[in-house]
Amino acid sequence: MKKIFKPLGFVLLAAFTIIQFFRPAKNIASSTAYAKDISTIYHVPDNVQGILKTSCYDCHSNNTLYPWYANVQPFAWWLNDHIVEGKRELNFSEFAGYSMRRKYKKMEEVIDQVDENEMPLSSYTLIHRNAILTKEQKNILTNWASSIRDTMKVTFPADSLKRK
Repeated sequence: MKKIFKPLGFVLLAAFTIIQFFRPAKNIASSTAYAKDISTIYHVPDNVQGILKTSCYDCHSNNTLYPWYANVQPFAWWLNDHIVEGKRELNFSEFAGYSMRRKYKKMEEVIDQVDENEMPLSSYTLIHRNAILTKEQKNILTNWASSIRDTMKVTFPADSLKRK
């Protein structure tokens, strides 16, 4: 039995060492405002901006603050998968470039997912305890998203915002 574990241990150590050289690109852009950032078309109050930065932007913007373990494989791949998926669903750094229908839908999803405790993900808040939203923060965020959605309703006919 000992003859099997020692070579297997060396193989696993070698594999772990080798995968450290295969890293995904990091989601870090400049710290300046983006031309398509949500704040270029909608007012984002400071309290909302704080909530977004703490609880949303790591996966839903073009700037992720990486924890130390993001430099260790296979954790970096797992994090990268979450970030890519999060940005595909909603990217606050690219929000102004969305169609009006998509903007409206995304604001509805923000409201629904925050109300239903689906966001931020529990796997994220497990390590990022400060990202857990209080009831007050949820209200602030959903009220802000509702006001943006309501602004869209006034600006555009309701039937142009709904999926046909």
